[in-house]
Amino acid sequence: MKRREFLHLTGAGAGALLIPLPALSRTISGAITPIPNSDKKLLADIALNAGTSKGASYVDVRIGRYLNQFIITREDKVQNIVNTESYGVGVRVIANGTWGFAATSNVSKDEVAKAAEAAVAIAKANSKIQEEPVRLAPVKAHGEVSWKTPIEKNAFEIPISEKVDLLLAVNAAALENGAKFINSRLFQVNEQKYFASTDGSYIDQDVHRIWPNFTVTGVDKASGKFDTRNALSSPIGMGYEYLDPRPSGKIPGVTTRYGRYYDMLEDAKAAAKQVQEKMSARSVEAGQYDLVLDPTHLFLTIHESVGHPLELDRVLGYEANYAGTSFATLDKWRSKSFNYGSKIVNFFADKTQPDSLGCVGYDDDGVECKKWDLVKDGTLVNYQAIRDQVHILGEKESHGCCYADSWSSVQFQRMPNVSLAPGKARLSVDEMIEDVEKGIYIFGRGSYSIDQQRYNFQFGGQLFYEIKNGKIVGMLRDVAYQSNTQEFWNSCAQICDERDYRLGGTFFDGKGQPGQVSAVLMAAPRRALMA
Repeated sequence: MKRREFLHLTGAGAGALLIPLPALSRTISGAITPIPNSDKKLLADIALNAGTSKGASYVDVRIGRYLNQFIITREDKVQNIVNTESYGVGVRVIANGTWGFAATSNVSKDEVAKAAEAAVAIAKANSKIQEEPVRLAPVKAHGEVSWKTPIEKNAFEIPISEKVDLLLAVNAAALENGAKFINSRLFQVNEQKYFASTDGSYIDQDVHRIWPNFTVTGVDKASGKFDTRNALSSPIGMGYEYLDPRPSGKIPGVTTRYGRYYDMLEDAKAAAKQVQEKMSARSVEAGQYDLVLDPTHLFLTIHESVGHPLELDRVLGYEANYAGTSFATLDKWRSKSFNYGSKIVNFFADKTQPDSLGCVGYDDDGVECKKWDLVKDGTLVNYQAIRDQVHILGEKESHGCCYADSWSSVQFQRMPNVSLAPGKARLSVDEMIEDVEKGIYIFGRGSYSIDQQRYNFQFGGQLFYEIKNGKIVGMLRDVAYQSNTQEFWNSCAQICDERDYRLGGTFFDGKGQPGQVSAVLMAAPRRALMA
């Protein structure tokens, strides 16, 4: 992979971003044919029995096949097409009150049994330094169940030539409308996961995600100025139907369930024109402004200032060495009165939201996924926790947000979909802007930084429009706002209602050591006013 391509990829995520480059070592060409579920159950039982026979009090096994396809183009050329496949088995156990984990890419009876035995040996060795035994919340025995992303078109079954034609057409449209350069990309993921545990569950899941995106660059030869505009697409838990031509509104795409069908061609045309306007826009004057935030921008602010700080393992300090801790400490939660935001601010976690990046039926602990409140009427009420954490919160049921990015990775607490609830009163965008005397309307994600406690931050964006006396009067450039999490969310004065509730998210969010990636959604009403 060339440096330019790597920089485009690593500029595409959020948080502590990682790209799963080790997976590139095996291509789908000559791929292994997955074994049928009946054989998976047989292999799983071998692992469960091998683990318990060696002294494990709990065993779970994940048999996984992970497919990725990345298509990258620039102007009229295809720069890279990457197909990867990863296939294997991971076994996790509790022995002597301690976790142990081992994995193998050799999917055979003997090797799966050896992996289970190795996991038990590792757990017993670890137990010598374990200070407190693992405490697992009870979980329902689901028996044999399955779940699949409700796709209309499997992206991996669409010919690569068709996808390349789309990206090159997008590039041509941008160039025809004034762009100097354009890179376009299409990321597709399919996770085929089979989970079994000594709790009595055998869970088969088929998960699909897709993300079309681009970067348009405009150049003014006379002045030497240049600027960019990235796609306003949302990465989403859908199939290739997300890119089907559909009727478009003012913003490319139309609402479908919680998601949108995305018109990449129209977005590229708009981007090419807007990047010209950006170059001629005047620079913002420093000062205090009301902010009207589009979900294409607000998702990242939610991700960094709400999603990450409310991960319980981060609160407990487990992520301190890699990506920081959290200001939202347990004493604030125990007080039952910590003011996270204004009274109209409600955040919830939900891994069942249709079309969302994190939508699955069951997590990698074998827990059925659900919805729960994080911030209620502005007050901190809960965190994100899994089976071995919820006892810390006095709860008896996992939140169902455990995840591993591969069969070879041990599962741990990962961010679920974290969303800002819509406002209760009917409120249009025009009505919101009418109340703004001096403000800025922001689209898209741009530069950002946040401190190690997820408290003090700054965010940029893609497009900025000045608001004066209730009207948009023109475009601005060089905009970034600074605040802290508590001050920012307490300034939230209005939230649009659910009529245009929209999805956003990040495809490559990093966490843990060794590092893992996950795709997570942040959803919000179409506009929020921070006054």
